Amino acid sequence: RVGGVVVEGTVARPGEGLTVEFDLTDNASVVKVKYTGILPDLFREGQGIIANGRLNTSGEFVASEVLAKHDENYMPPEVMDAMKKSGQKMPSLNKGI
Repeated sequence: RVGGVVVEGTVARPGEGLTVEFDLTDNASVVKVKYTGILPDLFREGQGIIANGRLNTSGEFVASEVLAKHDENYMPPEVMDAMKKSGQKMPSLNKGI
């Protein structure tokens, strides 16, 4: 699993299929991601995403799933489940409401 922000100007669709390639950064490093499938509606350059998949031998992350982060408070379900099981306090995701 990798997460970060889609780097502006890197989204490319080679050919006419559903394959898309883009760079993803966490502001410390950059990884090239390749995904074949339908992207979430919220997928955009400059937007935070999480991708599940595997790193191939050439250092490219081949994603099997791409999830768009709704905002900076997004937390993957398995992280929330682990926090609940360990008894940790859940962060407030509705600040200011």
